[in-house]
Amino acid sequence: MYFRTEVMIKETLEDPRGMKLITKIKDFLNIEIKNIRTADVYSIFADISEKEALAFADAVANPILQNVSLKETTDKSFDWIAIVGFAPGVTDNVGRTAQDALSDIINRKLTRKEKVYSSVEYFFSATNLSKQQMELIVSDILANELIETSIVMSRDEWLKNAAPINKPEVLSPVKPAVEEINLNLPNEELTQLSRNRTLALSLKEMQTIKDYFADSATAAERKKLDLYENATDVELEVLAQTWSEHCKHKIFAATIEYEDEKGNKQTIKSCYKSFIQKSTKELSEELDWLVSVFVDNAGVIAFNERLNLVYKVETHNSPSALDPYGGAMTGIVGVNRDPMGTGQGANLLFNVWGYCLGSPFTARESIQKGLLHPRRIRDGVHAGVIDGGNQSGIPYMNGWEYFDERYLGKPLVFCGTAGTLPVEINGLLSHTKKILPGDIIVMTGGRIGKDGIHGATFSSEELHEDSPVQAVQIGDPITQKKMSDFIYEARDKGLYRFVTDNGAGGLSSSIGEMAEECDGCDIDLGKAPLKYEGLHPWEIFVSEAQERMSFAVAPENLQEFKQLAIRRDVEASVLGTFNDSGKLTARYNGKIVAFLDLEFLHDGLPEMNLKALWKHPVYNEPVLPAEDISKTLCTLLSRLNICSNETKSRQYDHEVKGLSVIKPFVGLDRDIQSDATVAMVEHNSTEGVIMASGITPRYSDIDTYHMMASAIDIAARRTVAVGGNLSRVAGLDNFCWPDPVQSEKTPDGEYKLAQLVRANQAIYDYTKAFKIPLISGKDSMKNDSILQGEKISIPPTVLFSTIAKMDDIRKAVTLDAKKVGDLVCVIGTTKRELGGSEFYAMLGAVGNDVPTVDSKYALNIYSCISKATNKELLNSVHSPVFGGLGVGFAKVCAGGNLGMTVDINLIPKIENLSYEELLFSETNSRFIVTVHPDNLEKFQELTKDIPIAVVGKITKEMMLEFTDGEKSISKLNISSIKTAYKKTLKDLL
Repeated sequence: MYFRTEVMIKETLEDPRGMKLITKIKDFLNIEIKNIRTADVYSIFADISEKEALAFADAVANPILQNVSLKETTDKSFDWIAIVGFAPGVTDNVGRTAQDALSDIINRKLTRKEKVYSSVEYFFSATNLSKQQMELIVSDILANELIETSIVMSRDEWLKNAAPINKPEVLSPVKPAVEEINLNLPNEELTQLSRNRTLALSLKEMQTIKDYFADSATAAERKKLDLYENATDVELEVLAQTWSEHCKHKIFAATIEYEDEKGNKQTIKSCYKSFIQKSTKELSEELDWLVSVFVDNAGVIAFNERLNLVYKVETHNSPSALDPYGGAMTGIVGVNRDPMGTGQGANLLFNVWGYCLGSPFTARESIQKGLLHPRRIRDGVHAGVIDGGNQSGIPYMNGWEYFDERYLGKPLVFCGTAGTLPVEINGLLSHTKKILPGDIIVMTGGRIGKDGIHGATFSSEELHEDSPVQAVQIGDPITQKKMSDFIYEARDKGLYRFVTDNGAGGLSSSIGEMAEECDGCDIDLGKAPLKYEGLHPWEIFVSEAQERMSFAVAPENLQEFKQLAIRRDVEASVLGTFNDSGKLTARYNGKIVAFLDLEFLHDGLPEMNLKALWKHPVYNEPVLPAEDISKTLCTLLSRLNICSNETKSRQYDHEVKGLSVIKPFVGLDRDIQSDATVAMVEHNSTEGVIMASGITPRYSDIDTYHMMASAIDIAARRTVAVGGNLSRVAGLDNFCWPDPVQSEKTPDGEYKLAQLVRANQAIYDYTKAFKIPLISGKDSMKNDSILQGEKISIPPTVLFSTIAKMDDIRKAVTLDAKKVGDLVCVIGTTKRELGGSEFYAMLGAVGNDVPTVDSKYALNIYSCISKATNKELLNSVHSPVFGGLGVGFAKVCAGGNLGMTVDINLIPKIENLSYEELLFSETNSRFIVTVHPDNLEKFQELTKDIPIAVVGKITKEMMLEFTDGEKSISKLNISSIKTAYKKTLKDLL
């Protein structure tokens, strides 16, 4: 039977969703709408009675705020209606949750054919609105045609025909089949085959696969087993995802001939091994708190005698460019599964986020056809990460946004998750795991669908007109939450030996990698649970459909494992066994459809040989304007990369679990973004963790070596600024690069590859110097879009994230001024380093003098600050970054709602600098601190060997005043500072 449940806000109340849309349509499309009312519609196809349908309706509506009806109400006043629902096969979380509710109400499980689908109806009151405008509103704001269906009707059409029934079921006329693929083709056709199937494999790689299947030993073995003579589509797709740039990091593993601008040449055998891994390996010889690095889904470090910390940061760039909401949600739920799949499974502690985006104020007409407007991407990304993480009961800590027009082609979406792992579980070290031949292959969590197919290979190439729609996924955080609770219970009972995430490449990746542990597997794809029928075996194997984990379960534990899964409402499917055959064997309906040597699968990838050529760019230096300092400072404070993103940040829940100490926003009014965040790991404990990060993409325009060094220094000094020290800080590197391989499409590939080499050189030099080992990381290449022949490439970008232990959270300190009469001190020497700065960007310039890092000098400063905060001598500490000391002073006094006087002439400097250079240079390794006069002598004793000066004091007058000796240069009231800081993004809901 069919029932339609309609839920609407009562007519006497404002519809908040409609009001928000009115503002967005006005801002985004400059179309005035009088009123919008919305309705949530549940289309029920189930064998239930009308009484049961009414009980369901009562359950999904709030009787105080909403009206609910089992039929389409016709007494609504409107001019146009837009109906938006999900396309067939797309994850419908609201509909799935409604199905669970209906199942509870009727006290039975629904059959596979019984479904509840959700949709939203928007009723527009606007007499002058045309159908063309309505369709524009739907396409640009309400719906994404990749994953949603939409209908626009006038009121007359609606009254005459009524709204159509929403039933986006997947019809499967295609019979699942295995295709043999003849690889005995000329080179041009091999290349075309890779392109047509979205394999993202080079000609050399296709030739290697061709030679493998043509080998006489391989052919003889396949003939003996009566296998397909040619490669199957299953085998080719498994090899493509395993060998993808996303999974194998081929560019980081390449042999690179690097030549600098002086003609010096160097052969680099893998940037990853030569710089990233090498630094950590050397540091591990003197650091006893590294537990597990680079060998699992996330890095593991020691926290105390009972607990280890687990941390991973991922990117989800390409999917977020197609569907920001779904792409970002799968980013956060996906990175949640990384700690869950580390060791025996970590408990999730909190999340972090960060996005590199185009300006939300970009003119619509300037957006390339085929790209979403950055405002829409921003809104969708935030919503996806909020829903994905908070619905799982995980709080958010750090969060940031960075804006540059070069992220119009591909946004960068960073999501991270930290967790805790007991040091021992059932007498075994919990960061270890193993698989024995005979162990059972079990998959738990969500079902498999076409969503997520070719995710790994799609993310290994640029965005283009033929980018696969099926790469888009929508996560299901509620299913994942149930699965995580099940995992921890099964873990503590010792019911499995090995767990890992079904990430890029789905089962082919997780089982293929797990098979290496014991040297073989035999999996039956016909036993995998599907969302709907009609998937080909290769699609089942490589689909990245979300919320899935793979396990190795000892045979004697299988029954108890399955029973626990049933009790916890988690689907667990037995798919095969692990063995020591040396082969990955996949079957479908009893017939072998893939039979690959594990050695070839994982080690047969041909090495890339690349050339990198570095030439230092030179830019014109801008002429500094003779403008009022106050006006310049207000302009900087309102720039996108400095201003407050509080409106969006407040939509995240930072207080779930109740562990936060220093929150994302601090100060008297909790409205100034903190340098870093601090949280407890356990309640009633004084031990905590500090989360910080650094990212400086604009510095890449000048030199990626100093970009990388600056990002590391920023994360380090932000850790120190909240009361930490560098004795136990771990780092994570997330490289996001434009295509650095020389080709017709990328004529500057050698230069971009040289930029990559230089960033890697810096990460080795400075992680070694700061003794910050890298415990995990990820690289994302090919961050370009090529649409209608126009290419947009991101600036080379690295997010450097840190996690640090804090022994005593009671000594944490925030950046805001606390007391009238406190002295203002600047620590660190300011240099003429405005290259790549926000100040120069404001002038439309790049410059040449990019901020550099002197590690020995910086470490001396950081040690002094740490000693001072440990002795509780400082009332506030702030480490300025974008906008330099000028923005830093403004944030310190605005945070405390107090005034400040600063004698610019007293700021430590290396040479004569102009006022603008002193205030807006972004020189690294500096701090602004406030100290009570009674503590000044003690503080100066600690800092006698570093550059430090008392430059001013905190006043009760609500003004920030800059002077040069007795001469007043600028006065700016605190309300003006706060207005400038908050206004830019305040109204972008």
